[in-house]
Amino acid sequence: MTTTPDKGLRTGPAAGSGRPALLSRFRPRGAIWLAAPAVLVLVAALAYPLSIVVWRSFVDPAPGIDNYVWFFQSAVNRTVLQRTFVVAAWVTLVSLICAYPYAYAMTIVGKNIRLVLILCVLVPFWLSGVVRTLAWVILLQDSGVINSFLRGLGLSPVKLIRTLPGVIIGMTQVLLPFMILPIYSVMKGIDTRLLQAARSLGAKPWRAFLQIYVPLSLPGVYAGAIIVFILSLGFYITPALLGGPRSTMLSSLVQNQVLSLLNWGRGGAMGVVLLVATFVLLAIAAPLMRQKHTASRREA
Repeated sequence: MTTTPDKGLRTGPAAGSGRPALLSRFRPRGAIWLAAPAVLVLVAALAYPLSIVVWRSFVDPAPGIDNYVWFFQSAVNRTVLQRTFVVAAWVTLVSLICAYPYAYAMTIVGKNIRLVLILCVLVPFWLSGVVRTLAWVILLQDSGVINSFLRGLGLSPVKLIRTLPGVIIGMTQVLLPFMILPIYSVMKGIDTRLLQAARSLGAKPWRAFLQIYVPLSLPGVYAGAIIVFILSLGFYITPALLGGPRSTMLSSLVQNQVLSLLNWGRGGAMGVVLLVATFVLLAIAAPLMRQKHTASRREA
């Protein structure tokens, strides 16, 4: 007896091909329309205001490049610009030193402890940056908690408020979650069996960690470092409250030109210089990071 296949049952490559075919026809145009709201928000909230800042930097108070000439002729402006990048680099480095072991701990602890660690990372997002900075003012001031503790131990107090180290401490605390989360997102996808395989072949634990685990986690390190570095360049509240004249960053000078002196042209020129310098630095660093990451993965 021979049986004929059910005509309502489709087999082979044609099975279920109607829906994928429909999706394939929808994707090109659908992707554009789905991205349209985000593009409109970026244009309205970023591109348009930025274009106004650039335009006013060239035409206010008179058309030309006088504002940029003034910026680079001023030794104070050049010093503050250099200090802004130095502070951003220090904040990025300190954040990385603190975030890497914390993110690694999040991957090796149990589920309940991991939830507590994640909660500790997310809590700062629920508090105002001004409140957190004012808390650091209480901790770092000359008669604050830290110096009172040092005096109780018989040690000399340390000058932390209105100093560059105080600014770095405050900014690091604010930006630390932006370093932890990208590193953790990469670390949790690393197969730890690679470390076990390396140890089974005779590698010591620290060597297996440095030569296998660390190179695989570098994408998260690079992502977190770029985010923290860029955010550090534009910080205003924390340097203003914790810093002093010798720790002034470019954002404070921009605020002074725009709000105090009502000089939008010079303030815009400062912002444009900082933006261009950031792009140039990232354009130089990105290929180096990519090359180093490729070499590390090959070694691993």
